Amino acid sequence: MQRQGTAILIPFAVVTLIWGSTWLVIRDQIAVVPGLWSVAYRFALAGAAMGLLALARRERFPADAAGLGFAGALGVTQFTLNYTFVYAAEAHIASGLVAVVFALLLLPNALLGRLVLAQRLSARLLVGSGVAMAGVALLIVQQARADPSGPHETLVGVVLTIGAILAASCANVAQGTAVARRYPMTATLALAMLAGAAVDAGLAMTVAGPPPFPASWRYWAGVAWLALAGSALAFSLYYRVLRVIGTARAAYAGVLVPVIAMLLSTLFEGYRWSALAVTGAVLTGIGLLVALSARRPAR
Repeated sequence: MQRQGTAILIPFAVVTLIWGSTWLVIRDQIAVVPGLWSVAYRFALAGAAMGLLALARRERFPADAAGLGFAGALGVTQFTLNYTFVYAAEAHIASGLVAVVFALLLLPNALLGRLVLAQRLSARLLVGSGVAMAGVALLIVQQARADPSGPHETLVGVVLTIGAILAASCANVAQGTAVARRYPMTATLALAMLAGAAVDAGLAMTVAGPPPFPASWRYWAGVAWLALAGSALAFSLYYRVLRVIGTARAAYAGVLVPVIAMLLSTLFEGYRWSALAVTGAVLTGIGLLVALSARRPAR
């Protein structure tokens, strides 16, 4: 039991730390290249890396209609809609606020997990969710007050982030289905990322025009970090954890992510912590500990 807990905690921590750093990088990228093209570059590289890894492991790539359909649906929901909305949201509101709102992912994850996968939510999980969401709400209020863009820009950014949340939640729940378990994860993710990148590129060509290739090494270093660490590595670890502990509890990685993102913002963007923000961060941490102490939901 202790080994299993460690096997979950370590990848959970790695994913949280990586995704906590990606918000700053995304914010930097959209200032150089249209968001749709940045998403396409990211998942083309991530999909290629995952494909090479799958070949090295001699994994079987999905080739039947069900497998290809699953990979395509995952690609569109997770690697097209989700990230298209996220990158668009960061053009309207601060990266820290996007990260905070995205922590709401645990709500649709829990509800869809109950409806689609028949996962029962324990009382401890519900209590932890309530406490954590209270903390997230305080962080949202603090970020909204400090946002210099004004209420309209904040509203647009929040709505776009909610769109990303719903798309990501559909992809997360799909990972808990029997169809997902039928196919090797690395090979399936490779196809999904490449499919998502292809749709992203089509949308980018239509909306933003031909692909730009900036000379900035910093931009391409950001693409590499987001693709290899923030996508190929993080999603491989996250989906494995999700299949073990369920969709609701796995979403708590997204509850800690905004706290890390705001800490990085303190170091690199001069973010100043108020009493409201500190209270929100503390409540988020307490809720996380309570929720993760719950047993895995029964089916």
